[in-house]
Amino acid sequence: MSLPVFLTGMLTGLSLIVAIGAQNAFVLRQGLRGEHVLAVCLTCAMSDAILILMGVTSFGQIALWLPWLGPVMRYAGAAFLFWYGIKSMRAARRSSEALVIGTPRKARGLAGTLAACLAITWLNPHVYLDTVVLLGTISTRFAGQTGSFAAGAVSGSFLFFFTLGYGSAWLRPIFAKPSSWRVLEAVIAIVMWAIAVKLALGG
Repeated sequence: MSLPVFLTGMLTGLSLIVAIGAQNAFVLRQGLRGEHVLAVCLTCAMSDAILILMGVTSFGQIALWLPWLGPVMRYAGAAFLFWYGIKSMRAARRSSEALVIGTPRKARGLAGTLAACLAITWLNPHVYLDTVVLLGTISTRFAGQTGSFAAGAVSGSFLFFFTLGYGSAWLRPIFAKPSSWRVLEAVIAIVMWAIAVKLALGG
């Protein structure tokens, strides 16, 4: 294990996933609500780990075998994110939800939450661009040490998602007001739509 290559992989991975996106917005909202946080963070991190390993080991072959995969995933992802943005904007207009500190609230179903999490993750072509293509390409610079690079990138992913999911608890007092939730839902909707438009236009 090469520590410098490991740290390079971690910092590179963090730099690619730290920007606000559909997946991160979803994790943030689950963390604020305190609903299935462990399962959501683990699902996102494990998904990233699979994609990173795919990129480091065989991203070139995947592109040759499945040349149709890019367009299919792009339009499917755009459609899903557009629909999810509509849901978030409806919640922003109608929601009277407030996070009541110290008071239990009925959590949403685990199956539905994980299904949404997996769709946001695996139907987003930018996830493949960041993990499979970019990290896969960068890893080729470290011949013989790609394992260290991949381990660093995977560690960075776990660090980011668990910090986002559980660190969002510090923001809970702010979200004791319904207006804060409406703003969050509106921001999430705008993020979803912006990504959807970019995907549909081939960006």
